[in-house]
Amino acid sequence: MQEENNDIEENDELYEHHRIVATPGQEPLRVDKFLMNFIENATRSKIQQTAKAGNVLVNDVVVKSNYKVKPHDVVRIVLAHPPHENLLIAEDIPIDIVYEDDDVIVVNKPAGMVVHPGHGNYSGTLVNGLIHHIENLPTNSNERPGLVHRIDKDTSGLLVVAKTEYAMAHLSKQFFDRKTERLYYALVWGNIEEDEGTIEGHIGRSLKNRLQMAVFPDGELGKPAITHFKVLERLTYVTLVQCKLETGRTHQIRAHFKHIGHTLFNDERYGGNLILKGTTFTKYKQFVDNCFKVLPRQALHAKTLGFTHPTTKEFMQFDSEIPSDIEACLEKWRTYSEHSKHEEI
Repeated sequence: MQEENNDIEENDELYEHHRIVATPGQEPLRVDKFLMNFIENATRSKIQQTAKAGNVLVNDVVVKSNYKVKPHDVVRIVLAHPPHENLLIAEDIPIDIVYEDDDVIVVNKPAGMVVHPGHGNYSGTLVNGLIHHIENLPTNSNERPGLVHRIDKDTSGLLVVAKTEYAMAHLSKQFFDRKTERLYYALVWGNIEEDEGTIEGHIGRSLKNRLQMAVFPDGELGKPAITHFKVLERLTYVTLVQCKLETGRTHQIRAHFKHIGHTLFNDERYGGNLILKGTTFTKYKQFVDNCFKVLPRQALHAKTLGFTHPTTKEFMQFDSEIPSDIEACLEKWRTYSEHSKHEEI
């Protein structure tokens, strides 16, 4: 039997799947529990099996499940095969193509479709469909073909994908320099009193729930994030807003609006799938449950996308319809609001 190897450098057959650096304020915590906070869809028993096989390393040394993670520890999971997201398979998936030429492709992503393969989602993604549609998509530093920006699985709307290396570099710089235009429609809990405003606050991984992003107003953690908003419609206990992104942080709109007390409607990860505003009447609870049924995801849609074309240098702008699930939910709230002006439901 081959002797277990504790020095990772001697085994060039192993591939890094996860790398997490413990924060300076990390309390001592078992490595299996620590990893569960970071890896979506992972179970503790699976992590323990991975550790037992010698595939969990801390500071390049194999550790057992009961190892206590300390501040600044570098925790890695290494396996004998490359990450699944690097083993991209072309799949014949229908893609709603809004525009396409030799340099770029603009797609309207439906809610429920993951943009790129990752932990727990290795097929059926937008990228699997794109590499079937287009050969030789360029890759960025993360080996993600054509992608210069992303939108969440349960967010619908517009996305631009680069078809050439030059287009990828050009578009990436536009996103970095904040020269693109991105307008989202969001339905949020509560009545936003101001007609328009700006939410500022660094966004980083939540210290309490690693699957959430949190706002750090003092800027001691996270990256700068700016969201401009304008109220489009007030519907008693919810508000429809247009959001203009100046930056593009992970979960930016979701985290920013939760921070100001207006969590996105039916955003399960951030607690928006609970009744956060309204009455205690049973009939009202039934009404909200019906809204959740017609819109079984967070109420967020990437409606407008604008960018400068990499080759022609022309500014191009695309607009998409509000999806039927959000529209159906809005209609319910409009009817409710109209009735509630006359009588309490």
